[in-house]
Amino acid sequence: MASLDEAEFDRLLRTFERSSDHLETRDAYGTEIEIPYMAKWAAQEPDDLRWLDDWCATLRSHVAAGKTVRRARVISEPLSDYQRWSFSIADPMVDAGEDIRWTPRSLVSSLALPGNDFYLFDDRLVVFLLYTGGGLNAGMEASTDPTDVNLCRSAFDAVWKLAIPHRDYEPK
Repeated sequence: MASLDEAEFDRLLRTFERSSDHLETRDAYGTEIEIPYMAKWAAQEPDDLRWLDDWCATLRSHVAAGKTVRRARVISEPLSDYQRWSFSIADPMVDAGEDIRWTPRSLVSSLALPGNDFYLFDDRLVVFLLYTGGGLNAGMEASTDPTDVNLCRSAFDAVWKLAIPHRDYEPK
């Protein structure tokens, strides 16, 4: 596997050809861009979500080009604070064309899932997302190994079959 930097990852998010599938399995993250906005939410301060505008524009351009963008979240219930916040900001991304779905962790006990979250681009490239115990980004590793691609395709599809579309999911 090869390490990937933020610039290369950002390029992949914007230039894939057909599909981007993202599997999230953690109950909390601490990405640097999100921390201040989650803090506002926790303090019950208003957030116009304009910081999502660039990503939503990218999503709209993908959808207009006939590409699919899917995200499956495996979540514990009741939701962690992070996931409650994440749920509260998902509408603009869904409106822009990202198909976000929620899968209660209790439904995936018998599924074989990779040890790390990942993006699967065009069924040919996996980017594993590495995190510290506290949820901060610790790096990314890319793989085109067919074994990795097949594992991630199988895992994503299995979770997706059980997932509840964002607009239908009712957080507990």
